[in-house]
Amino acid sequence: MNQLILASGSPRRSELLKQVGIPFTVIEPNVDETLLTEQNPVRFVELLANQKGLAIEVSENRVILSADTVVSMDGNILTKPENWNEAYNMLNMLNGKKHEVYTGVMIRSSVKEIVFSRCTTVQFLEVTEKELKDYVNSGDSFDKAGGYGIQSRGAFLVKEIIGDYYNVVGLPVSKVVQRLREFDVYPELMD
Repeated sequence: MNQLILASGSPRRSELLKQVGIPFTVIEPNVDETLLTEQNPVRFVELLANQKGLAIEVSENRVILSADTVVSMDGNILTKPENWNEAYNMLNMLNGKKHEVYTGVMIRSSVKEIVFSRCTTVQFLEVTEKELKDYVNSGDSFDKAGGYGIQSRGAFLVKEIIGDYYNVVGLPVSKVVQRLREFDVYPELMD
């Protein structure tokens, strides 16, 4: 079986791989995410996942998994907020509205590579200005695309989703597990 390298510092992606029993090692890629100017969210996440995956050296018996997630609404791509005001403005824009969450994934070995993406639609509840400010003050916004975490305190913002919940968290797990089989990487389902 091949060794999986997760090219991501995201604790959520690590947790999702652990949850399904896939052994892996984390190597964070050194990629400047701010340089990408692509405005199409599918192309954006696929290009960034590709850049992250290519930043890690591949060798025989080693498979690289990289991913990137963004929120998109009305032609605006929302990445991770850089400060309090940016987080609040993102959440205020999404408040009570529908948006899409895109995750791009790259899987590569020394002989093959694939890039794909998934989209999930999220409908936010309409919440008060105080609730938005309190949420941003909680600190939960700052390392998450769109400024919220569906798997953490930001869950109260979400009215419903259409699509893959895990895609919103940051990795479309079932699709990733299916595609990893092509690279001889499997979950360890027995202890």
